[in-house]
Amino acid sequence: MLQVQGVFKSYLTPQGPLPVLQGIDLTLEPGSSLALMGESGSGKSTLLHLIAGLDKVDRGSIRSGEHRLESMNEAQLADWRRTEIGLVFQQFNLIGSLRVEDNLAFQARLAGRHEPRWLAHLVQRLGLGELLKRYPEQLSGGQQQRVALARALASRPKLLLADEPTGSLDEATSDEVLRLLLELLDDTPTTLLMVTHSPRVAARLAQRVVLSNGRLT
Repeated sequence: MLQVQGVFKSYLTPQGPLPVLQGIDLTLEPGSSLALMGESGSGKSTLLHLIAGLDKVDRGSIRSGEHRLESMNEAQLADWRRTEIGLVFQQFNLIGSLRVEDNLAFQARLAGRHEPRWLAHLVQRLGLGELLKRYPEQLSGGQQQRVALARALASRPKLLLADEPTGSLDEATSDEVLRLLLELLDDTPTTLLMVTHSPRVAARLAQRVVLSNGRLT
């Protein structure tokens, strides 16, 4: 599903290039789950953004299925993100002007995969039935993150990328959101790559790697 080979990435600073990733190799099989750990500033989010096609590698290759990201233009990458991957962030990123039910349908409609039966299943499993007519500002943090998860899964993505999705939640809410996510992924072939600083969260995923000094261990 995902193959990262020899990826290097650095950023220009007034002092010169700052190396962030120095030869990253990573392979994920369909339906697998992996926790990407590391200290703050280690490059976890940078790697996730490269895999999402939101930034370009300096050197190396990222493949997702038959797609080779470094050879795709911006329009192709945007179409790939709409149809092939789901994104979940710590900040939720819900559309404030849309009710929950419209937030949920938004990504699926963009991908051309609006399936009312699957959406109803997500609503039921994530306990969102009583929240559908509310706006994001009327929800708690845990409720917003459950909506964000449902929105990301509504299009049945092949790859789900999650950047600290429970980082802003208290421990009990974090555990509940993670439990629901993993239960839902058991019903799908979706591959999960999650950035987390929490060993407790990482332990729930099938695989764990640590990013340190620009390399995976």
